[in-house]
Amino acid sequence: MRLFVALQPPPPAFAELEAVVAPLRADWPDLRWTSQDQWHVTLAFLGEVAEAKLDDLTVRLARAAGRHQAQELWIGHGGAFPNQRRARVLIARIEGDQPALAALAASVGAGARRAGAPPPDEGRRYRPHLTLARCRQPADVSGVVDALGEFAGAAWLASEMHLIRSYLGRQPGYETLATWSLGRPG
Repeated sequence: MRLFVALQPPPPAFAELEAVVAPLRADWPDLRWTSQDQWHVTLAFLGEVAEAKLDDLTVRLARAAGRHQAQELWIGHGGAFPNQRRARVLIARIEGDQPALAALAASVGAGARRAGAPPPDEGRRYRPHLTLARCRQPADVSGVVDALGEFAGAAWLASEMHLIRSYLGRQPGYETLATWSLGRPG
């Protein structure tokens, strides 16, 4: 199974971002724009995970969720990976308590590793974002990044994390396998 762990911003946060992004799509037709149903904040991409590891993985991810409090986040300005002059991915940054968000991502990665599902990108600096579009070839997306430069959405409370299975193909899709509340009970 192809899996990742993510936070899911609420529909009003997506609506705010969509209002800014929608007019840009026509001006940038060469980008492969993602739809709102594909937007999420990845904490850890796990890649292909054997179904036999799923039980242990869910136990360890539940523990990781319990060690971290809910966080106030918001969708921020645009950016690109690796950079806006030779972009492969157009993003909207996730703003908030970056050290706390990085600590949550690290706990998720450690739990996955202990369950035998180490994230393939483990060790890279965590940069929370929403993927807005992908480029078939490296492209200069400075204009669209500038157009998103002043965006700052309303704050929302990230209080749950999700284990999600992704399906590839012509119509990629996601299925939530498990959800955990952040923070210790009581």
